[in-house]
Amino acid sequence: MDYFSPNPNLLYDGNGEGGLWGPLMKSSVAKRSIIIDGHKTSVSLEDAFWADLKMIAHIQQTTLSELITKIDGSREGNLSSALRLFVLHHFQNKDKRMEAAKTHLSAVGVVRIPASQP
Repeated sequence: MDYFSPNPNLLYDGNGEGGLWGPLMKSSVAKRSIIIDGHKTSVSLEDAFWADLKMIAHIQQTTLSELITKIDGSREGNLSSALRLFVLHHFQNKDKRMEAAKTHLSAVGVVRIPASQP
């Protein structure tokens, strides 16, 4: 009996069923080899985080290797965790970056003109 579950029907059954929001998802963690400052190492990272890191590198017009090297140089914990936290912070700060860009554009006098409608 799980004493932390308020409803016994929400208990995990060990077969991928149960949980508060339906079937539990399987982790897509994969070990990936990378090179940092000429040294080969590996990280264990979920596919979604890996894809987001590649997208962020593209947006920042840098290589994935350069981005990971930068993150590695400023991390406090293990590299896999640092990469996950970097992605999380990137998306948490997205609204702040958009607001700063709008403020900058209005300060320099750029006005967005909506497309004319036929």
